[in-house]
Amino acid sequence: MSFPTNPDLVHALRGDAVESVHRGALAIVDADGALRFALGDITRPIFPRSAVKVLQALPLVASGAADAFGLSNDELALACASHGGEPRHAATSASMLAKAGLDAAALECGAHWPSNDTAMKALAREGREPQALHNNCSGKHAGFICVGCLMARAQGAEPRAFVRGYLQPAHPVMREITAALQATTGADLRQAPVGTDGCSIPTYGIPLQNLARAFARIGTGLGLSEGHARAARRLRAAVAASPFFVAGSGRMDTRVMERLGERVFCKVGAEGVYCAALPDPGLGVAIKMDDGNNARAAEVVMAAVIEALAGLDDGEREFLRGFSELRLKNWNGIEVGALRATAGLRTALAAS
Repeated sequence: MSFPTNPDLVHALRGDAVESVHRGALAIVDADGALRFALGDITRPIFPRSAVKVLQALPLVASGAADAFGLSNDELALACASHGGEPRHAATSASMLAKAGLDAAALECGAHWPSNDTAMKALAREGREPQALHNNCSGKHAGFICVGCLMARAQGAEPRAFVRGYLQPAHPVMREITAALQATTGADLRQAPVGTDGCSIPTYGIPLQNLARAFARIGTGLGLSEGHARAARRLRAAVAASPFFVAGSGRMDTRVMERLGERVFCKVGAEGVYCAALPDPGLGVAIKMDDGNNARAAEVVMAAVIEALAGLDDGEREFLRGFSELRLKNWNGIEVGALRATAGLRTALAAS
């Protein structure tokens, strides 16, 4: 399979010399689907991975499950999260399940060590093994289970038995999640490439222009059903109120939304995917780095986009500049280079 030649979006500098380049594609779209800005191939289907968790969380609110089980802002934010497995993350996943009458045994996402280094080392020191609650997707899966438990209640079914196998494409819960993904993106998922995500649910190949439109809709409510629009507002408000739970300590998603609140909803995904809603200008953003690079590249590009388009003041732009022109230091604390959004990217954004 051949890939298109996308433009350089990020340069890695060693001293003043460009040591590496990261190429990718970027789409910025409004809620009506009008393309406002594009670089690279934005029509090739890509797997959006965890960047679309807010789209997958829409049924949690729209179905009435969030109200039925009294979910808090922390819990709703965690339903949209790729969290670091810190103690508060794991405890909040467990709380969501308990409110629905189940426990961690219902999770089918698999177990892995916390990605947060402090949490991982603490677990190891205590001689404990990681559980599914530490999986970065445990909040998303707990949200799926809440939807399933409400379905079971409506049908008079036993909840644990009903939700079993919820990650299978034909399960009623996953059909609802997939329907929300199709409704928001406008992509025909019946014709899309299909794979299995890291947490074992189906993942569909969707073009960047469709993903960007979905996030414009998340930010504005335009083009969404009444239930999905209401759910999008509530989820964005929950994440703005509890940004720690959408990522965790030191993570860009958490830090940006701590600083900017509801003016930005941003969510990283695996393999160099990053999406965002910018409600004030009514725009959605979708990024895919060719080399699948996240922290070294996708975050730099997203920071440059937010810096250019979110209507920031000087202090906020300076804060974002810390991500879009990231200084690199070695183990002795000596500055050795930088990661920078390319001049071409910045010029194009300024003209958009």
